[in-house]
Amino acid sequence: MAIIEAEDLTYTYPFAEKSAFKNLSLRIEKGEFVLLTGPSGCGKTTLCRCLNGLIPHFYGGRLEGKLTVAGLKTTEHTIYEIAKHVGLIFQNPENQLFALTVEKDVAFGLENLGLPREEIRKRVDWALKITGTYDLKYRAPFELSGGQQQRVAIASVLAMQPEIIVLDEPTSFLDPQSAKNILEVIHQLNRDLDITIILVEHRLDLASRYADRVIVMKDGQIVLDGEPRKVFLQEETKLIGVGIPKVVRLYISLRKEGVTLNRVPLSPKEASQSIAEALTFDRG
Repeated sequence: MAIIEAEDLTYTYPFAEKSAFKNLSLRIEKGEFVLLTGPSGCGKTTLCRCLNGLIPHFYGGRLEGKLTVAGLKTTEHTIYEIAKHVGLIFQNPENQLFALTVEKDVAFGLENLGLPREEIRKRVDWALKITGTYDLKYRAPFELSGGQQQRVAIASVLAMQPEIIVLDEPTSFLDPQSAKNILEVIHQLNRDLDITIILVEHRLDLASRYADRVIVMKDGQIVLDGEPRKVFLQEETKLIGVGIPKVVRLYISLRKEGVTLNRVPLSPKEASQSIAEALTFDRG
């Protein structure tokens, strides 16, 4: 069952001469983990803004075609209504934090949903703990580092447990270990709660191992769409300028040297296992 469905979607920002994307069609099933990537300026962030109603209700401009998210036509429903189903995490956390304490920031969305006080406290503590920010509970957001702010912004969305979570480069302010921890949390939510994940990310070495599907955009168009192990082997992916994961590049190099692995690895662990199996087979 599709939870996101776009048909011939075209959007032009106010006063812009050229569309951000044109005649874009897309179908995402419930529970999928989708990695959305492509060069800067290709339309990724604009598409994210469409999914939670910021486009057209906040940014204005001209949106044509059909877009249905969680059963709601985004042009016919308010941002508030769509926010009950879609959580959006911005690239810059400062755009998402405004309260006097971290606890109040994370609780804000839950209060607007009208949840009971005890349920709010339970969800706030849960979201802060899994993002590693519980000890920042009573700190002011403006006192935090960029990485801490990013994790708090993620916690504020996770606490609402929406059907769909859209993340626009959520690891951009994080060190590699913190980024890995956050992506593992998001993957766990996807797996355990069946939350649909749309992740915009350039750090494919970290993100690709969690994705069911990779969508590559260029100049406002979807040019590649499929299973990560297949998409990363496409020559077009490289030509577009997408940063193919290092373990995939290793696979390609080994294949050129006559070493065949049993599958395309998406993580160092998979690569080491596949290489060990290949060496064992050769000795046999």
